[in-house]
Amino acid sequence: MVNPEDPDPTWVDRRQLLYGLAGVIGGLSSARMAWSQSIPRESASQYLFAPGLVYLNTAALGPTTRSVLERTLQAWNQLESDPVMMAYGDGAVHAATDTAREQIAGLINCTADELLFTRSATSAMNSLALGMNLSRGDRVLTTDVEHEGGTNGWFYLKRRAGIEVDLVTIGPTDHDVAGILDRFDRAMTSETRVVFVSQIVSATGLRLPVREITGLARRRGIVSIVDGAQAAGVIDVDVRSLGCDAYVGTGHKWIMGPKGTGFAYISKDSGTSIQPIEWEQGKRFVCGSTGVGSLPLVIGLGEAAQAMKARGMRAVEQRAVGLRDRAYAGLAKIPHITLYSPPPGPLASSLVAFRLPDAVDSREFRDRLLSKYKLVVKVAEKRWFNGTRLSPHIFNTESEIDGAVEAIRRELA
Repeated sequence: MVNPEDPDPTWVDRRQLLYGLAGVIGGLSSARMAWSQSIPRESASQYLFAPGLVYLNTAALGPTTRSVLERTLQAWNQLESDPVMMAYGDGAVHAATDTAREQIAGLINCTADELLFTRSATSAMNSLALGMNLSRGDRVLTTDVEHEGGTNGWFYLKRRAGIEVDLVTIGPTDHDVAGILDRFDRAMTSETRVVFVSQIVSATGLRLPVREITGLARRRGIVSIVDGAQAAGVIDVDVRSLGCDAYVGTGHKWIMGPKGTGFAYISKDSGTSIQPIEWEQGKRFVCGSTGVGSLPLVIGLGEAAQAMKARGMRAVEQRAVGLRDRAYAGLAKIPHITLYSPPPGPLASSLVAFRLPDAVDSREFRDRLLSKYKLVVKVAEKRWFNGTRLSPHIFNTESEIDGAVEAIRRELA
């Protein structure tokens, strides 16, 4: 049947094809089915996806809900009604950015005056790196699987200031957390000033032992910074419990806020170790040392954070990781691919990645899934491996997961 309200009459056939393929995927336990039924699903009408699109790429860019978009546009309309007052004075828009800071703070368990708003996790990391007084001979310890948005600031300082960057190696199938922790312990030296690590590895979804790593750093008087771009908004993040000095996140992934938003948490306990230039003349979003930022987008980010917290972060995590585990189980049955993500358990997150056969180009494979099935997945960065990454979130369904797995199986048959 064709949807009479839909300008694309092929959407039903495409989606039914994807769902129809799902019949061969099964094997979930009754317990898994029970939890999946107990967690509320997001209505598709809350999102603005193109008809028939099956979106499994939140780890790259998440969708903004209609309610968040409406709040953002409302703030923008208010801003334009009296620009100077709304942006600089005591107008409703400027005041609402303070509320947004409180909403993000509530999501990750810190205070509003410990938060710096930025336009992305990358810009947050750059502010932190340049806000530290590092000089020639100081060392930064990180891993070789970090997103370049997290490490560019350190390599910039290596080139400009003469610092050194040391790398802990983590292979794509290295799930030995004790071994990883031991390598961090042995790599810290008397010259190490900063330890920077992702809470969740973007390439494979591996959860790193962040709390233990920050503990090692703290005992040595080393500043610890955590990249939470793949964590905030999909797992229950508590920066106090993590014990880090700073934490960066993005609004445009799992929190599902407007694109062009990010934030940095800087613990009060870090003292003067990190002093971002944006805080030179105050900590409000618009002040003399920040200039005018994207006020409506920040307000939309706060709305998205509040909505995510209202869903219950443990329930969000349970559903997203459960969908991912379902995908893992189905992908494990497909010949010729190699799963690089951890199996279901404490090391797993909401991402699942796999290596394709060498004869299959990952970009061509992605494009084929989109053109034939309206299925959106992510190409793994070629510098890591020739593969694909799926990242379901709360708006996805079990049928979409099963259909995606079967589409992948068919295309590799």
